[in-house]
Amino acid sequence: MAIDPGLRRLALNTLLAAFPGHAAPDWAGELLAEGLAGHTLFGANVGEPEQVARLTAQLRSARPDALIAIDEEGGDVTRLGHRTGSAYPGNAALGAADDPELTRRIYAAIGADLAAVGINLNLAPTVDVNSVAENPIIGTRSFGAGPALVARHTGAAVAGLQANGVAACAKHFPGHGATVTDSHLELPTVDVPLAVLRERDLPPFAAAVEAGTRAVMSAHIRVPELTGDGPATFSRAALAGLLRGELGFRGAIVTDALEMRGAAATAGSIPRAAVAALAAGADLLCIGAVVDRALAEAIAAEIAAAAGDGRLELARLEDAVARTAELAAWSATPRPAEPADGDLGVEAARRGMIVEGDPAELRSPLVVQFVAGHSIAEGRVPWGLGPHLAGIEQIEVPADGTTPEALAAAAGDRPIVLVGRRLHSSPAARTLIGKLAAERPVGVVEMGWPSPWRPERVRVYVVTHGASLANGRAAAEALRLHHAA
Repeated sequence: MAIDPGLRRLALNTLLAAFPGHAAPDWAGELLAEGLAGHTLFGANVGEPEQVARLTAQLRSARPDALIAIDEEGGDVTRLGHRTGSAYPGNAALGAADDPELTRRIYAAIGADLAAVGINLNLAPTVDVNSVAENPIIGTRSFGAGPALVARHTGAAVAGLQANGVAACAKHFPGHGATVTDSHLELPTVDVPLAVLRERDLPPFAAAVEAGTRAVMSAHIRVPELTGDGPATFSRAALAGLLRGELGFRGAIVTDALEMRGAAATAGSIPRAAVAALAAGADLLCIGAVVDRALAEAIAAEIAAAAGDGRLELARLEDAVARTAELAAWSATPRPAEPADGDLGVEAARRGMIVEGDPAELRSPLVVQFVAGHSIAEGRVPWGLGPHLAGIEQIEVPADGTTPEALAAAAGDRPIVLVGRRLHSSPAARTLIGKLAAERPVGVVEMGWPSPWRPERVRVYVVTHGASLANGRAAAEALRLHHAA
């Protein structure tokens, strides 16, 4: 069946596509010229800053007001720093420092970095209140576990980014912080009354709206009292009712990636998920990381068909296009960038760190880094103390299957510094730490979301609230292991 050209163009105007590689394939530019709203860049698109700038210029040659988006949260979720780790600490460290002006400066620096390479929409900040310590997908991406804390840093982050001409996108509405499953893999449920949502999860989004955020991202989470059986991304009560009506948001509602199982599996396909999201009130649809022309065309065709057969009101599609165009126009307006101090990221990481004990007791240690997994949002990004050590040996081991005797033999007479992420969640790591600390001087560096658990008998305990390059340097400095630049 032939697609109405006008409806196809409207449909394309609601889509953020993606592509692999350091240069855009022909179809990526052709679709931009035909109306595609823009593209999202991922780690696979990012090399040196000069290359990213060439890539964004290539895309803008097809559409000058193209939206070029990226997930650059700082901390554990970084695309610009995916090969080395971010030069900035993430939200958990900023929340621990609890200086909103510092948060504003960090996000202004991130905005300046993005603007310098031609990126104009940052899918950040994460403003979820991490109220469940075992949350597998938010954790250190959150400013903290309290709504007031998260709200005051949300406003600062939005102001910092947008001062440098990069649109902020507060995520993940109406709050992903109380989930115990990952919406990349399934549809999480947060079964709480709306009163709890309003008190615990919504204040940061209200702060983002008050700060003038240009975009808010919907979450693929189910809140039965609000969204029924589907995710917030498909819920008019959540998007049109709560976000637009109650919170008064007038900017662009952006979806989390529709390829995620919390959306695509629920709707039956990515094209159907796109229609459901638009009908609910979303304006700009992130397809995801794995996109080709065929998929983008299939989504546009499904949206056009839905607008033609009544499943999607034409007025709703036109409203989405208008809001996306408004976001593109704002993002295409140059603004002077506020330069960052060279050591700002490390300064912030130091201020967001906890150090208990005397590092002098751990001179010339063996550094042991526990193997740790990563979430889909984070991807494989280097972490730890390794890049910052001066003449200090480091080994990497799995917590399971590693014995205290083997580590003691490797260390000889040296103290041991054990480095991990979410160590409290690994019984093997906790047992290993306890046995080693009973026999020799031991330090522990926790680089994930902290917990009330404290290892007994260790001489030094460091909590970095994140695992970025900046966090690693701050920890190495605190333990007096850092080499001079």
